[in-house]
Amino acid sequence: MDNAFTFFTIRAYSDAMLSEFWHRVIKNIHPYHSLAFSFLVLTATGTLLLSLPVSQQGPGARWIDCLFVATSATCVTGLVPVDIAAVFSRFGQVVILLLFQCGGLGIMTFSIFFAYILAGRLSLRGRDVIEHSVSSQPVPYLGALLKFAVIGTLTLEILGAIVLTFRFLPDHSWQHALWSGVFHAVSAFCNAGFSLYADGLMPYRDDVILNLTVMALIVSGGIGFLVLHDLGNIRKKGLRGLTLHSKIVLTVTGLLILIGAAAIMFFELGHTLRPLTAGQKLLASFFQSITARTAGFNTLPIGEMTNGALLVLILLMAIGASPGSTGGGIKTTTFAVIFISFFARLRTEQQLRLFNRGISDTTISKSIGIAIFWIMAVCAALFLLLITESYGSSAAHARGRLVELVFESFSAIGTVGLSMGATPHLSPAGKLVIIVLMYVGRIGPITLALAIANKPALTIRYAEEKIIVG
Repeated sequence: MDNAFTFFTIRAYSDAMLSEFWHRVIKNIHPYHSLAFSFLVLTATGTLLLSLPVSQQGPGARWIDCLFVATSATCVTGLVPVDIAAVFSRFGQVVILLLFQCGGLGIMTFSIFFAYILAGRLSLRGRDVIEHSVSSQPVPYLGALLKFAVIGTLTLEILGAIVLTFRFLPDHSWQHALWSGVFHAVSAFCNAGFSLYADGLMPYRDDVILNLTVMALIVSGGIGFLVLHDLGNIRKKGLRGLTLHSKIVLTVTGLLILIGAAAIMFFELGHTLRPLTAGQKLLASFFQSITARTAGFNTLPIGEMTNGALLVLILLMAIGASPGSTGGGIKTTTFAVIFISFFARLRTEQQLRLFNRGISDTTISKSIGIAIFWIMAVCAALFLLLITESYGSSAAHARGRLVELVFESFSAIGTVGLSMGATPHLSPAGKLVIIVLMYVGRIGPITLALAIANKPALTIRYAEEKIIVG
């Protein structure tokens, strides 16, 4: 009797403690904290797994490199300081794939999806987390959107893996071709940019089917799940059924792909594109234009490109993908709002309009704030990198590395993965700077700011007074 009484007393006490912990701590955790913390937990878990002997082969990897690769995979960036195929075993490569798969959709999305399937409904907290993951506003069809995001992602990745497997088959065994097809399909849709080949997809630059498949996966993952869901209903509602968000995303995405490809071809026609045929030049230009906006694959040698083409790639990396997608950047909608509002202000228009719809001043201020945060983050990172990577070097040598470090910084915060070759040569301190940039770029400035904020925003408004600007 005494043992039974003691057991039930301890159990009742533990239940009371858990209930108190739930009400005081867990229920008060904001979705922004959950999203930011989930990426930290996933990165830490990935670092631990990649550090295990079973994950490594050949020369192996140091802990800083394991942390770098885990962060890069979780943040779907693609920057790597080592050769993935040479350093990590098949088990380690599987860990990397799972990291950028979970990082692409978000570990919270997967968790809530399985809870939704089991329970048949979304909890209020789960709804808040998903809305903050894929949208900045309430979504009435959130349950359907969640299923569409997870099931649609897996479907597109499987289809892409089948096509890529057959394209890799002539050069590899069935086992290697299958694994390579799966790895690159998931990497492409998640806009991760990880490749099992040291020179990326350059050996397959002339393969039209492989290039088109990878480009289709990148664009599908980069336009966002809200847009994909809208496109799925286009047969029922037609083009008029597209939301303003979808119209902006599709328009800006199309224009960036066309303008980016034309600019790359213009600057590289007499350089990296010179030995290619007309068709190959067109294919390589479009591929590099698409992948620069967060995917990180390359079929052209980035380190040999002209300064004009590098500037184009930097601008594309800065703009990035779209909200609610697997990609990074300031996002296409943010760029559209800033770009259009600039000309609207010059014409002294009172309201910003897109597709015959007005855009609120709050959205404009938010977009400008995101862009300013990006500029400040890149400048801060560059300041640190110029100290850590140029110490003891001559001024001329340091200036020569400036372009590489600028490119690396934009690639990291844009979660792109393109590199001029500077990543493997970074010092441990420089790698830590890039690691922080990748994390900040993946969770976004708004999530980061609200996650570290200790108190709610003030609602008090003070008396206004005009100042002279311009």
